[in-house]
Amino acid sequence: MRRAIALGSQGLGTTWPNPSVGCVLVRDNRVIAEGATAQGGRPHAEVVALSQAGEAARGATAYVSLEPCTHTGETGPCAEALIAAGIARVVYSIEDLDARVAGRARAMFEAAGITVTTGILEEEARQSHAGFFKVRESGLPFVTLKIATSIDGKIATQSGESKWITGPEARRHVHAMRARHDAVLVGGGTARTDDPMLNVRDIGVTHQPVRVVASAGLDIPLGGNLARTAGEIPLWVCHAADVSDYMLDAWRGLGAKLIEVERDASRQLSVEAMLRSLASEGLTRVYCEGGGHLAASLLSAGLVDRLMTYTAGLVIGADGMAGIGPMGLRNLPKATRFKLIEARPIGDDVLHHWQVI
Repeated sequence: MRRAIALGSQGLGTTWPNPSVGCVLVRDNRVIAEGATAQGGRPHAEVVALSQAGEAARGATAYVSLEPCTHTGETGPCAEALIAAGIARVVYSIEDLDARVAGRARAMFEAAGITVTTGILEEEARQSHAGFFKVRESGLPFVTLKIATSIDGKIATQSGESKWITGPEARRHVHAMRARHDAVLVGGGTARTDDPMLNVRDIGVTHQPVRVVASAGLDIPLGGNLARTAGEIPLWVCHAADVSDYMLDAWRGLGAKLIEVERDASRQLSVEAMLRSLASEGLTRVYCEGGGHLAASLLSAGLVDRLMTYTAGLVIGADGMAGIGPMGLRNLPKATRFKLIEARPIGDDVLHHWQVI
């Protein structure tokens, strides 16, 4: 089962809105086939493994990181495919939360005389499928907030210089994290100041996450890197309703997908409404790289599930730019608490991985 979960986890960021599932077929204590959900979400992991095994699947045990689907969508149910292949036993970590599926696979398998075991490495599977589950539970994607700062929590000098606070090893890790999410999100200020590409580079991946910019006024440079590549790498821009037709037409003409989002009481984009819109478009895992205002808004709204901080060995001083903007927090007990999952060096920097409590 650990191998099935690992196979599924390798596809994170490539299968949305479907979960990234792993499947391992074992017969006579030997692995005969394995598969993972293909890029784009189809075919499913079970179908990939069964196709690889052929007739050898008859009498085998299937280990699957998520309950096999029982509904007919663009493809037939995986539960039926396992039954038709003559699988003798099915082991899956965790039940699907989809009302069309939850618990139904067990009934189908048992009616076909197949032995069923569940709950194996359930917590590991839950972490792997956290984005898929969260969308179904709350209508919101799983959000990872990344912050790279100096020892004193600054992301740039007083003049705005920020390249590069962290070293190449940390930056490479960030690219790997981008690749494991469906989308990379930044605020309009970051898009204007840094002119980022927000793509995955130099780690050998063949897919790119969706690039999302939150800009109420749609006032990001029409001659910048994001605009220049909008027709090549998916770019979604979340904006308010009161944007000029000129700007809307200009960005659509460049190939960007535009998503209208309501404003909150402070006249900024509602971060919760924005994330709900992104989830409704199929995104399950979002990697937010700031800036400080957007980070503060997400934290204040309790919308961050995981915080990943990269701390570099330098000090910038109080006149530098803070990694997180003002939050108006007056009472410490109201601050969001995170549990430390991991702390380790990456090159000359330190990574801290925190999970919301």
